[in-house]
Amino acid sequence: MLSLKEKIAYGLGAVGKDMVYMLSASYILYYYQDVLGVSAVAMGIILLVARIFDAFNDPIMGVIVAKTKSKFGKFRLWLLIGTVTNAIILYFMFACPPSLDGAGLTAYAAVFYIIWGVTYTMMDIPYWSMIPAFTNGGKEREGLTTLARSCAGVGSAIITIFTMMLVHALGGSNEKVGFKYLALIVAILFVIFICITVFTIKEKSSVNMETPSVSTMFKSLINNDQAMAVVIAIVLINCAVYITSNLVIYFFKYDFGGGNWYESYTYFNMFGGAIQILAMMFMYTLLRKFFSNIQIFYICLLFAILGYASLLGIAFTSMNNVFVLFIPGFFIFAANGILQVLTTVFLANTVDYGQLKTGRRDESVIFSMQTFVVKLASGIAAFVASVCLSINHLQSGTEVSETDAVIDFSKGVSQASRIGLRTTMTVIPIIGLFIAVLWFKKKYILTDKKIEEITKEIHKNN
Repeated sequence: MLSLKEKIAYGLGAVGKDMVYMLSASYILYYYQDVLGVSAVAMGIILLVARIFDAFNDPIMGVIVAKTKSKFGKFRLWLLIGTVTNAIILYFMFACPPSLDGAGLTAYAAVFYIIWGVTYTMMDIPYWSMIPAFTNGGKEREGLTTLARSCAGVGSAIITIFTMMLVHALGGSNEKVGFKYLALIVAILFVIFICITVFTIKEKSSVNMETPSVSTMFKSLINNDQAMAVVIAIVLINCAVYITSNLVIYFFKYDFGGGNWYESYTYFNMFGGAIQILAMMFMYTLLRKFFSNIQIFYICLLFAILGYASLLGIAFTSMNNVFVLFIPGFFIFAANGILQVLTTVFLANTVDYGQLKTGRRDESVIFSMQTFVVKLASGIAAFVASVCLSINHLQSGTEVSETDAVIDFSKGVSQASRIGLRTTMTVIPIIGLFIAVLWFKKKYILTDKKIEEITKEIHKNN
C-alpha cells in the first residue's frame, strides 16, 4: 500500500504539472492574439498544427519511456528531464522579445509552442504511466487517481482563478509584462513540485515486457478497443471544455463587459475552480457510493449539457450580475471535475484489459494516448475559438495605456458578434457532449463487475 508521504508527493506533482498546462492551454491564444496582436487565424493554425505534430511525438515518447532503464526506473528520469526543459520553454513562450512583430512574432509563437508541447510530453506520459506501475488496481488505483486528478484540479484552478488578477498585479496595465513574470513564477513552482515527486515516489511494481516498435504500438492500440473507446470520448469531452475555456475570457471582456471585467472573470473562475475541486474530492466519492463509474459518467455529461444550455439562455438576459452566471458554472465545473477523474480511471482500466486480451501490459503506450488526445482536443478547440474571434472581429489593440486600463471593451461590439461568441462557446460543446454519450454507450463495456473479473483473471494467470 502507498504511504501518505508518497500520495502527497505524487499529488504535488499534479499541482505543478497542471498549473503549467492550464497557463498554456487557456491563455496562449489570448496572450499572442489579444495582447500581442498576432492574427487569430494564424494562432489557431499554429495550435492545431502543433497538435498534429504530437500525433507522432507522443507515441514515440511512450516507446522511449518503455525502453528506458535507469536507477530511477522507467518513469522518473523522463519526468525530471521533461519538467526542467518544459519550465524553461514556458517562460520564454510568455516572454516574447519586444523587438518582434509581424511574421517574426508569429514564427516565435510557432517555434516555442511546438517545443513546449514536445517537452510537456516528456514529463506527462511518465507521470500518468506511473499509476498502473505502482498500484495494484481496484480501490487503490481509483484512490490514487482521484487524489492526483483532484490535485491537478487544484493546479488548474489556481491558474484559472488568479491569472488575470496576478497579470494586472505584476504588470499593471501592461499585460505583456504581467504574463512574463507570472510564467516565471509558475515555472519555478513546477520544477520544485515535480522534484518532490521524483525523489519520493518509487516504482513498486513493474511488468517485464517486450518493448514494442512504433508500428506494433499502433497495432496494439487499435486492437485495444476499450482504450480507443475512452480516447475518442476524451477528445469529444475536452473539445467541449477547451472551446469554452478559450472563449470565456473574451465573453467577459467583450460581452459581459465593464471597465473592470477581469474582476468578474476572476469571481466566476474562483467559484468554478472551487466547485471543480470539491467535485473531484467529495462529489465523486459520494456518487460512487450509489452509482457505478459508468452511471456517474452519464450523469456528469447530462449536468454539463444542462450547464451549457442554461449559460446560453442567461447570456441573452441583461447579465448585470456575475453571480447569475454561477448557476450554469456549477453544472459545468462540477461535471468537468468528476469527468477528469473518470476518464483517467477508465483509461487505467484499459491497461488491465489490454494485458488480458493481448498478453501485453503497455502503460506508457496507453497513457501516451491520453497526453496526445488532450492536447489534440485543445488544438481543435483553439482553432475553433480563433475562427470565432476572427469572424466576430474580437481583438483589442496591442498597447494599453494607464488611462485605457479601465476602458469597457464591450462598447462598440455588435450584437451579431456577441451572438456568434455565445453560440460558439455553448452550442458546439453541447453537440460534442451528445456525441460523446452516444459513442461511449455503444463502445465501452468495462463495467465494475467486468473489471473485477479481469483483475482476478490476471492474478490467476500470474
